[in-house]
Amino acid sequence: MSSDVTITDTSPASAVRGPAAASAPAEQAWTPRLWGVLAVLCAVLFLDGLDVSMVGVALPSIGTELGLSTTSLQWIVNGYVLGYGSLLLLGGRTADLLGRRRVFLTALAVFAVASLVGGLVSDGTLLIVTRFVKGLAAAFTAPTALSILTTTFHEGRARNRALSVFSVFGASGYSSGLILGGLLTSVGWRWTFLTPVPLALLALVAGIALIPRDKAAADGGHDLVGAVTLTGGMLLAVYTVVSAPDRGWLDPVTLGSIALAAALLIGFVVTENKVRHPLIRLGILRIGSIIRANLSIVALFGSYLSFQFMMTLYLQDVLHWSPLKMAMALLPAGLIVAFGSPFVGRLIDRYGTPRLIISSMTSLSLGYVWFIATAGNAPHYAFTILPTMLLLGGGFAFGFSSIMAQATDGIDDSEQGLASGLVQTSGQVGAALVLAVVTALVAGGTSGGGGGFAEFHPGVNLVSGVAVVGLALNLIPLLRVTRGKHA
Repeated sequence: MSSDVTITDTSPASAVRGPAAASAPAEQAWTPRLWGVLAVLCAVLFLDGLDVSMVGVALPSIGTELGLSTTSLQWIVNGYVLGYGSLLLLGGRTADLLGRRRVFLTALAVFAVASLVGGLVSDGTLLIVTRFVKGLAAAFTAPTALSILTTTFHEGRARNRALSVFSVFGASGYSSGLILGGLLTSVGWRWTFLTPVPLALLALVAGIALIPRDKAAADGGHDLVGAVTLTGGMLLAVYTVVSAPDRGWLDPVTLGSIALAAALLIGFVVTENKVRHPLIRLGILRIGSIIRANLSIVALFGSYLSFQFMMTLYLQDVLHWSPLKMAMALLPAGLIVAFGSPFVGRLIDRYGTPRLIISSMTSLSLGYVWFIATAGNAPHYAFTILPTMLLLGGGFAFGFSSIMAQATDGIDDSEQGLASGLVQTSGQVGAALVLAVVTALVAGGTSGGGGGFAEFHPGVNLVSGVAVVGLALNLIPLLRVTRGKHA
């Protein structure tokens, strides 16, 4: 790698750096077209965040109009997670093999059509199907957008800056969705599905005009057995995670699904070690920095999204706040991410991703510990909830860009989609797993009585533990390096 790259890393990632990374120039000119490409990618990430949070706010209204039970309503969220989490890894690798531009634009068009159909249907089952299709589309747009970014912007200063801007739009989409969802739901829940349609079409037209054409891979992509076992294994694994809280973790169907998913994924690993052109090169999983990045995203997403889920239930169901008032209460975290993320790229250049990720995990851990220490049975907003949201926002702002940079640092352009899909799969599946356990704990607390916030304490304890484990995983390698220097 050229000397202009200033990201510090203690792992052997340099072993996989290709010629594209090695020849990157010291500075990259940010032309209007380059800004345009970044704007398209950011718009799609914004749409993903907007869609998830808007639909979450609208769930009670959807259930009332369509006569859906709580279990069915959960599948409006889980259907999206099922499609998104199960195909992210395949989506990223497909972009590498078939061409990023082609995959990105096709998936974006499918996303727009599914949004339109979701806003028009009046059947709960069809609505869940459209959410599943949107999840499938996002499984291709999300890793492809990140791989287009990492191959368009040179590794180092330019890429870190682009990733910072990219993460701002993700947080802004989620935060805007909370507020916009509250406003649109008061008019009609269908607008939460229809609003993304013109935005997606506008991004599609801009993408066709601005995103440069790329070629499909000259070889590889013929691993049909690998594609089938990976898709089947991931689909079944995510389905098991999101359905187990209702069915029971020891239910025979749950145990059978776990066994079958494990068998399919083991079959995938065996296949990838034998075929000439594997769908996924498993050697990428031997790089320490990439493993830590993937585990860190599990800690970040798993704890952050699960905590927001609990706060949403507490503020609306226990305190009976309106959706808009609830959104405004959680907004400070999103604002911290939106305004803080643009500066993270400079911090990565100066301090490196490992230290920024440690700062992220420290801020998250402190936020949850503060909440546990001060919440009692009726947490006060100004004294407990607000400081917690500020600490969590700081943790997410430091963590997201840093983790994404570390997860793709040193990877050849031909495998950027794979690396992007891997880290996003870890985040989505990890968040689904943590949320499933948190949901079971909260449900147990509710059945046990007690009222107030007491029923949520076990869930908050769990997310605190997840964040602390994420901190420890990143501290240990740094401590080893420090000891080696002083030895």
